[in-house]
Amino acid sequence: MTPQVKPFNGPIGASVSSVDLSEVLSVQDHQSLVDAWNQHSVLIFRDQTITPEQLLRFSRRFGGLEVHVLDQYLHHEHKEILVVSNILEKGRNVGIPDAGRYWHTDLSYLAEPSRGSILYAIEIPEENGQSLGNTIWASTAAAFDALPKARQHELSTLKAAFSLGNRFGKLVEDGNNDASLQEHQKGLVPEVIHPVIRTHPVTGRKSIYVNEGHTIRILDMPEDESRELLQELWVHCTREEFSYRHKWRVGDLVMWDNVPTQHLAICDYALPQRRLLHRTTLTGDQPF
Repeated sequence: MTPQVKPFNGPIGASVSSVDLSEVLSVQDHQSLVDAWNQHSVLIFRDQTITPEQLLRFSRRFGGLEVHVLDQYLHHEHKEILVVSNILEKGRNVGIPDAGRYWHTDLSYLAEPSRGSILYAIEIPEENGQSLGNTIWASTAAAFDALPKARQHELSTLKAAFSLGNRFGKLVEDGNNDASLQEHQKGLVPEVIHPVIRTHPVTGRKSIYVNEGHTIRILDMPEDESRELLQELWVHCTREEFSYRHKWRVGDLVMWDNVPTQHLAICDYALPQRRLLHRTTLTGDQPF
C-alpha cells in the first residue's frame, strides 16, 4: 500500500502508516516520504520490526551516512549505527547514555552538519504503563516565522560558533565528571562557525540555527550580550506551540530533518529501566 501521511496539529510532525520498513520501498513510495519529510520535518512510523541491515538500507535511500565521532558507542557490526542506551555490560555503557539531554541539533558542531537522523526503538523504559524517555522536537522554522520582520533581518546578519565540547562541558557542570571527549576525538571536531539563520537546502525556508547543546557564542558581540541573545533564542525556539512530544513505543521509527528542528530527550528513567535505540545520521551540507 502507498504510505499514508497524517500531519499533526501544529507546525511540526506527521504520522506515516501503511508502510513496512522491512521491505524495499518503490521509487514512488520513497519519494512520497521524501516530500513528507521536507514538509513536516518529523515523521513517525509505528509498529516496525527491522534488523540493523534493514535500518541501514532504509536510511541510505535518503543520503550518505555519518560515522559518529563517539566511536565507543558505535554498533559492533555496523559503524554507521550509533547505539543510544543506558544499558551496562561489564560496567560500561553499550551506547551513549545521555544523548539529547540538552536542546540540540544533531552534529551542528560539524562544518557540514547532519541533514537528518533516523532513530529506531528496541527497548523503551516504562513506569505504571507509561513510557519514559520521551523526545521533544521543536520547529525552528516556525520559531523564525513568528519573529517580527525587523528581528528576522537583524538575526540574518549574525554568525555563531559551535562545538561538541560545549555539550560535554555542560555535563561536567551538571555533575557528570565522567563526561569527556577522548583525546583522539577532540581533533576530529574543532570549533566551527555557522549562520544564526539557516536556509533549508530543498524548501528554501528560513530557520533559527542555534541550540543550547552546541552553540558557544555569537560572533562580534560582547560576551554578556551574546549570552543574553542565545538564551532569548533558545527559549523562543522551544516554546510549546512550536513543538511535538513523542511518547516512544517499542517498534517506533522516527526520522527528522536537522535543518529546521532541534530536539530534547527527557531523562526521567534509570536502571533497571532499560532504554535501547539504534540511530543513523544522514550527511549534510555547509549551512547558508
